[in-house]
Amino acid sequence: MNNKYQDKYRIASARASWWNYGWNGAYFVTICTENREHFFGKIHDGQMQLSRTGVVADILWHQIPYHAPFVELGDFVVMPNHVHGIIILDKPGGNTDTVVETLYAMSLPPSKNQQMADISPRAGTLSTVVRSYKSAVTRHANRLGLEHG
Repeated sequence: MNNKYQDKYRIASARASWWNYGWNGAYFVTICTENREHFFGKIHDGQMQLSRTGVVADILWHQIPYHAPFVELGDFVVMPNHVHGIIILDKPGGNTDTVVETLYAMSLPPSKNQQMADISPRAGTLSTVVRSYKSAVTRHANRLGLEHG
């Protein structure tokens, strides 16, 4: 039980605990704005009308492979308060690099900061790609003085 929040604010993770999200594969992701605010635009006559922040979110999505060359992008759509997209991890050597990394880490004695290392996102994983994208959208929206969450 989480003593700090007494399990009041925890929701079950949608992530499969048995899966390594650094493995090659196609991942369907949904990224929501803070408080589900409509920062990315609005639907008008059945069409998505992107706000300036929505344009930034759209452009930066297409830039992901330039920053993570092992990523290919599938379909993607910006909605008023979230984005949906398919991120394909396709690292050379398939998934063997993560297995070797894991086996090597298991053979080392635990370091002082092992707990932080265990919970920190690993380079080349889905979480680092998504985190970088979210950070870039926020950073550019701030720089341009745009409304964002």
